[in-house]
Amino acid sequence: MFNLMKTALLMAAITALFVLIGGMVGGQAGMLLALLFAGGMNVFAYWNSDKMVLRMYNARQIDAHSAPEFYGMIAELAQKAGLPMPKVYIIDEAQPNAFATGRNPEHAAVAATTGILRLLTPREIRGVMAHELAHVQHRDILISTISATMAGAISALANFAMFFGGRDENGQPVNPIAGIALALLAPIAASLIQMAISRSREFEADAGGARISGDPHALADALAKIEAYARGIPMHTAEAHPETAQMMIMNPLAGAGGLADLFRTHPRTDERIARLRAMAR
Repeated sequence: MFNLMKTALLMAAITALFVLIGGMVGGQAGMLLALLFAGGMNVFAYWNSDKMVLRMYNARQIDAHSAPEFYGMIAELAQKAGLPMPKVYIIDEAQPNAFATGRNPEHAAVAATTGILRLLTPREIRGVMAHELAHVQHRDILISTISATMAGAISALANFAMFFGGRDENGQPVNPIAGIALALLAPIAASLIQMAISRSREFEADAGGARISGDPHALADALAKIEAYARGIPMHTAEAHPETAQMMIMNPLAGAGGLADLFRTHPRTDERIARLRAMAR
């Protein structure tokens, strides 16, 4: 419940930031144009992002004949979660990772890398895939799309202000230095809020996945293994498309610590594990 409230507050914050910047730009027409532009891009992404991401990672779809054990595991977990059977994919990547995509439970897909299937025990894989199904159950793709729409609109408005100048409440041009600062800082603020939303949803998916699998320790053990191995194995597709990092069960990007922690797409692994161990107790 706390994370749901936190997500709602963060969504309110990103909306308030958008309204504030729109007011600084000073024109309802410009604000509406930016919103429509960002909204159009994200509506397209909402309907097509799953296909785009799966194609980007060269994911291959499997079924009960080509991978009976893994497919059967997903079918059992989906039934326990009260979800329609998602499409199941395997990605030929050495890094251990997994993600879920799709605009709603009726059009969902889950994917796992060959690296994670080799590294983890069947019990741990079950914990990981339950986590991904929890994302589907919670409709996290919808939340991510809404936050991305608002963040895109903020960036568009900030660029508009930098190139064409903003207006104050009296219709006078704002200080050009203030306009440049707005263009630089507003997208960063929007990204920080997006990352915070993503981190909140990961905690919810951990808890939901533990309930679906009935085995919080399995996911905790899996997270510890993935954390230990993933950092040393690059995932070149994720490095080329860092916007997909928030989809994964573990951040696939190289480099952490310092200022990079401000832009963490996932909570710290030790905190995730501690919460799961507490659930088991």
